[in-house]
Amino acid sequence: MLVAVAATAPFGADVLERLAQRHEITTVLTRPDAPRGRGRKTGAPPAKEAAERLGLTVLQPPRPEPGLDLGAETVIVVAYGLLIPEEVLEERLWLNVHPSLLPHWRGAAPVERAIMAGDTETGVTIHRTVKELDAWPIAAQRAFPIGTQDDAGSVYERSAALAVELLDEVLPEPDFTPQDDEGATYAKKITAADRELDWDRPPEELLNRIRALSPHIGARAELHGRPITIWKARVAGGRLEPLEVQPDGKRRMTYDEFQRGLR
Repeated sequence: MLVAVAATAPFGADVLERLAQRHEITTVLTRPDAPRGRGRKTGAPPAKEAAERLGLTVLQPPRPEPGLDLGAETVIVVAYGLLIPEEVLEERLWLNVHPSLLPHWRGAAPVERAIMAGDTETGVTIHRTVKELDAWPIAAQRAFPIGTQDDAGSVYERSAALAVELLDEVLPEPDFTPQDDEGATYAKKITAADRELDWDRPPEELLNRIRALSPHIGARAELHGRPITIWKARVAGGRLEPLEVQPDGKRRMTYDEFQRGLR
């Protein structure tokens, strides 16, 4: 089937690559290149990099405008990150991929917030893109468990694979069911404050935060008087035990290596 894809972030890039194995992608709509990383050098969004590897046409308008030539009547929206004007939505079918069980965890960081909250289940929802944030109607939805060893990376990976399965089921003519707003929760964007670990909190809560922010953001803390990012940890003996850390300005390393460096 001919489809266009609107994607920007790594999750969108993953879904794009999986979709390209099953459908003909006419165009990839993504955000403009922007400063990235510590050096703040201008770089392409992950979805653009994936599109170029696949030899796909890429469009990068600062804002989608009416009359945009996408070459398809259906657009798959996944981690795009730009508001799509209502008049643009009316021109064709826009199907949004959201990695949560809507109406639970609407918003920018559904996977991270689910893990932080200690949820044991999440899923993927395919819904029609409308002006309201991650609102109804729903075309497909399926759940899967969040394991105790899962971090955001593994949950996003499973979500991408499931998203393509669900899209195969609903394309080319999805049936929609109105979304129930009752019980809706919101997944706010991750901020610097969300990254800071409060050692007075229960160890299980700290572990959930570390899992939620790995491997792409990183939880922040001070250990032995040094600021570090904690990528992996476990709870042992009623306390949080770091396993993989990264001191500022250095590579990732095991906690044992970090301690040896202190000595």
